[in-house]
Amino acid sequence: MHEDSSPSDTRITVAIAGAGGYIGSWFIEKYKHKYKIIGLSRRKVKKNPYPEVEWRQVELYSISSTVEALKGVDVAIYLVHSMNASTRLNQGSFEDTDLLLADNFSRAADINQVQQIIYLGGLIPDEPESTLSRHLRSRLEVEHTLGSRSAALTALRASIIVGPGGSSFDMIKNLVTRLPVLMCPQWTESETQPISLRNTLQIIDTCIGNEDAYGRAIDIGGAEVLTYKSMLAKTATALGKKRIIFSVPVFSLGLSKFWVGLFGDSPPQLVSPLVESLVHTLKVDPKKAFDLKELQYISYEESVKEALESDQRPNLPKFYPKKGMKNTVRSIQRMSNKNGHSAAWVANRYNLWLPSFFKFLINGKRTERGDIGFHLLWGKKPMLQLTMIPDRSDQERQLFYITGGWLVKRFDYGWLEFRGVLGGNYILSAIHEFVPRLPWILYLNTQARFHLWVMNQFKRYLETRTD
Repeated sequence: MHEDSSPSDTRITVAIAGAGGYIGSWFIEKYKHKYKIIGLSRRKVKKNPYPEVEWRQVELYSISSTVEALKGVDVAIYLVHSMNASTRLNQGSFEDTDLLLADNFSRAADINQVQQIIYLGGLIPDEPESTLSRHLRSRLEVEHTLGSRSAALTALRASIIVGPGGSSFDMIKNLVTRLPVLMCPQWTESETQPISLRNTLQIIDTCIGNEDAYGRAIDIGGAEVLTYKSMLAKTATALGKKRIIFSVPVFSLGLSKFWVGLFGDSPPQLVSPLVESLVHTLKVDPKKAFDLKELQYISYEESVKEALESDQRPNLPKFYPKKGMKNTVRSIQRMSNKNGHSAAWVANRYNLWLPSFFKFLINGKRTERGDIGFHLLWGKKPMLQLTMIPDRSDQERQLFYITGGWLVKRFDYGWLEFRGVLGGNYILSAIHEFVPRLPWILYLNTQARFHLWVMNQFKRYLETRTD
């Protein structure tokens, strides 16, 4: 336990990133008296239904904010998946966004000497990593990143978790409810091992502070191996619906995404990566199966029954509306770093490369302390002014605050960073909470497009470097 814990309170302090989501909210409901729980949220709490649960406001894109949120924490449960954008424009894939968030969390946990991180990810098939879907590759990257520093990682890998409010089960339930005839594509014959919410929460509870779970990737799943097609049929029976369900040999991935998104009532950013992963056989590897406690696994039918009977979400706090500028931008790009350069080297190279690449148009000015200003050749006022933050920068991360420029509307918030990830194999370049001065429509069709093009050119430049 941390030294700042109350002497009379011997409970483990558990912080939950993603506390307002499906798994996080049910975990709080069930274990709020067993652990000293800290729920992490982007918004400030207005009314807390459980005084025994502490809520902390955090911006997970900010390392300093995440460090503050994890103070005094023994175990952190990481349930974050960046399927939904947090800014009006998000120029970045979900893989790169998840990677950056995981790196922030790992750094913050390391600084706070958090003992353990428990990450709930996805079952990984026994296939070469290059053949995995984007969704599953991203899960592995997050695993590697969360486990790359001092906090011991317990990676729990699950397929569909069946319970009230679960996105995957809700898609199945909505398909069965809305379609009298289900023409199933080939991927619905893929096998998997769904697990109940009840068993999932029991497993997380067993792993908390359990040294036998440190440094392990553990596959979790129920006792039954089912196809997605059979889950549709069993769900229809539980709902009392007579449905005609049959397979067809041809059903494109694109059409599958449309079909599931339309009738499963789920947003495209959630449907797309999930459907891409369903082409894999996702079963528990016996060598990695959960073995820390004897569990009574409940059947799929019983899991569905529980999900349907308790179709109410647990009580969550009422939050204040998120305040901030309306037209915010986040842009994250991943660049290959085959030569193993540091983030400091890449940041300095960008400052040299940009004026050279646009020598007919742009001049770059760098001060001794590392501040950077980009000017038009004929202009005195900078287009963009970046202030180096030395005490939050190191060789593997370079941080600049956006502090001026006639392309910028807001100078008191927003930042640019370069950082090495995945053992330095890649560099992430990211702009956060940028607020353009141009009218939004004009910005989208000019500056936003130009920024992506410039970063792609810089990416190609780095890839061609031989030093």
